[in-house]
Amino acid sequence: MVNEGRGRLFRRKDGKYLVYLPKDLAEDSMFPFKEAESIFVKVSFKLGDKKLFVEKWEQPEPE
Repeated sequence: MVNEGRGRLFRRKDGKYLVYLPKDLAEDSMFPFKEAESIFVKVSFKLGDKKLFVEKWEQPEPE
C-alpha cells in the first residue's frame, strides 16, 4: 500500500497552478478518489500551517 509520495506544486506559464501526484500513489487501491479522468476538488489550508487539504468537491443537489 502506498499512502504517501513525493509530488509537486507547479506554476504553468499561463499562471495556473497544478498539483502532480505520483502514479503509484494515485493508482493505489486505497487511494480515495476512484474517478477515471478528472474530478472537482476542494483545496484548503489553515493559516500558519504548511499543509494543503484536498477533498472531493461535493456540489449540493439541485432543488
